[in-house]
Amino acid sequence: MPLDVIGAGFGRTSTKSLKDALETLGFDRCYHMFEVREHHPEHRPLWAAAHRGEAIDFEALFVGYRASVDWPSCNLWRELAQFYPEAKVILTLRDADQWYDSVMRTIYPSSQAMRTDDDPQRRASGEWANTIIWQQVFDGRMTDRAHAIRVYERHLASVRAGIAPQRLLEFEPQAGWAPLCEFLQCPVPDTPYPRVNTTAQFLARRQAQLKSPT
Repeated sequence: MPLDVIGAGFGRTSTKSLKDALETLGFDRCYHMFEVREHHPEHRPLWAAAHRGEAIDFEALFVGYRASVDWPSCNLWRELAQFYPEAKVILTLRDADQWYDSVMRTIYPSSQAMRTDDDPQRRASGEWANTIIWQQVFDGRMTDRAHAIRVYERHLASVRAGIAPQRLLEFEPQAGWAPLCEFLQCPVPDTPYPRVNTTAQFLARRQAQLKSPT
């Protein structure tokens, strides 16, 4: 089953909401960072190899999926767009400063904390994320706000230059269903467009995890 939709937007650009939206529209299932945990330990080494530039079997990696969004796949948008030439590409957009603030309040500190966790599997997960996202994409300089925003904006420009306009949707999630459904040629659902995994929800979930007994 080939991918029909490739999400090129960085994490914290409403990628989880887009995942839920795509699955509502019938692009079921949609791969997201959450799926890496579901497919532990077999998928993490494959993603690491792909980020080193090694050839991997995308067909095997995405078996059962029709779409992919978020990290780690968004780093490989160019390779995936070439491998799946019929797939449409969605670039989720967010104000750069808001994006940076969200990352630095949620996934960055969370993944860095995992690197010193007592659980060896969580430590390995934190090191994996650190390598393929914070080191490889942001040169280990995520705490440098200006640098991280430059990387973010450079990524947007690369996707815009690398994907044919008729194949690309630049999507602001607050626009809701209409542009997404028009692009994918799907009827508009009767339900509201998803809004999940917000910063507040992420922090509340993280706090609950920290309070839960081990």
